[in-house]
Amino acid sequence: MQGVGAVNMSMGGAATAQPLDISGAMQWNPATLSTFNDKILKLDVGLFFSSPELSASLPAGMLGPGAPGVSGSTKDDRGMSPMPALAMVWGKEGSKHTFGFSVFGISGFGVTFPEEANNPFSATFNPMENSNPINYPQTAGGFGHIESDYMLLQVGATWAYELTDKFSIGIQPNINYSSLELAPNPTASPTMAGYPTTNKASAIGFGAQFGLFYDSGFGLKLGASYKMPQTFFKFKFTNTYLDNTTSKNEFQMDYPGIFSIGLGYSEGDVDLALDFRRVDYENTAGFTNSGWTSTASVAGFGWKDISILSAGLQYKGINKLPLRIGYTYSSNPIPDELTFFNIPATAVIKNAYQFGFSYVMNDSWKLDAVYHYGDSNGSTVGNILSPQMVSPNNPLGAIPGSSVSYKMTTSMVQFGISYTFNK
Repeated sequence: MQGVGAVNMSMGGAATAQPLDISGAMQWNPATLSTFNDKILKLDVGLFFSSPELSASLPAGMLGPGAPGVSGSTKDDRGMSPMPALAMVWGKEGSKHTFGFSVFGISGFGVTFPEEANNPFSATFNPMENSNPINYPQTAGGFGHIESDYMLLQVGATWAYELTDKFSIGIQPNINYSSLELAPNPTASPTMAGYPTTNKASAIGFGAQFGLFYDSGFGLKLGASYKMPQTFFKFKFTNTYLDNTTSKNEFQMDYPGIFSIGLGYSEGDVDLALDFRRVDYENTAGFTNSGWTSTASVAGFGWKDISILSAGLQYKGINKLPLRIGYTYSSNPIPDELTFFNIPATAVIKNAYQFGFSYVMNDSWKLDAVYHYGDSNGSTVGNILSPQMVSPNNPLGAIPGSSVSYKMTTSMVQFGISYTFNK
């Protein structure tokens, strides 16, 4: 996620050195929590929509001697997903200690691509019309109906301490809950009946985040934080194949370490924020490995490290109605040659744009809102892969002349409400 909560999302997620609200502070830099001197409760709920499109093609002859090439696209029909965020802070004027508690939905992916109706087993099959071979039934060499559902909920307890009136440190231990469901499940070994469908498996993980924050007192602010890799127990899947046989397998998927540095500046009615992050997927379980195992299951997603740039501007010149705009840039973690392995996780957004505002009802109550739009800025493209095609010269089993690609857009409307006690 680009950010957490309506305020932080509307600033493009930038908060490492510009803590405008308690949710953004606890998500990106626990040391910035020291700027809040009240007891504050905040709740945000977002309605998230994604529109992935999966395309694939096979060259002539792949469906049999003399058969023409086929190509087609399939649109996702997943619908809406909720994005919750709950946070509370205990601060006190004159105290060097500030405490916080948060429950955030910070990560997720999911697709629902229906099985291709125009497939070789259909009595009305017409290869000259739209026909997506990735969504052919497994008996015809495709994956059939493709569905994935992953979510990560993070619970954090934050402590910030003011070493001086300008410099603070912070620490936040985390307990995480994640769940994953895959249909079909490529982490399981296939049988003659193909790849199985899983139940929804869950896993618990642990980690922590550390931060530093400096406020010059004349507008300039600096921040840095490191969120350790969140290490999870393995997902334990119960699998069901198309012939109703069953099996079990395990797969570990951790949350990557994230290093953030930030710059903030406040002058009059204007607040500026700029963050840079580096996300370490290459050393994260579930993302480090790639390719096929000896039993034709998928070893991992094979993602590369990515860079993220977040920028936001807040204008407070309108009484009780601060306005915000934000932008987020993310590089693509998926190498082209591994496009095929990442069909269940197509949520790659390169550019994200946000507009938000708040309405200050009184000294205690405040309402927040944001609209987000993101796009992948083109498709991630690679070859269709097959374990049957693996050879010393073709270790991933790429099918010559084939292609698979996906692109997507996202949109979200999120609303928040905060209450400040005894202000």
